[in-house]
Amino acid sequence: MIAVTAKSNRSKSDQGPSTWMPLTEGNRCEYVAQWVAIKTRWKLAIDPSEEAALSENSTRCPDTPIRVQLARYPGRDTASPRPCPCP
Repeated sequence: MIAVTAKSNRSKSDQGPSTWMPLTEGNRCEYVAQWVAIKTRWKLAIDPSEEAALSENSTRCPDTPIRVQLARYPGRDTASPRPCPCP
């Protein structure tokens, strides 16, 4: 989580990287790195417009590392979620 002003928070609202990016390059690089890390950690899907925005912006951040710790699920030896018990 990154501390931001109320104005900045309102401008972002619930938008993702395909429709909103931080104004400053340093913050943009950190935002992209964190977005990718969270999506990877929790094995969340990335839609095509999101992927395009992340790819475009990550090329401007060659020195920003993306650190990921895969989510662990209690009682399991792997980092994968339990299958859906849906019918």
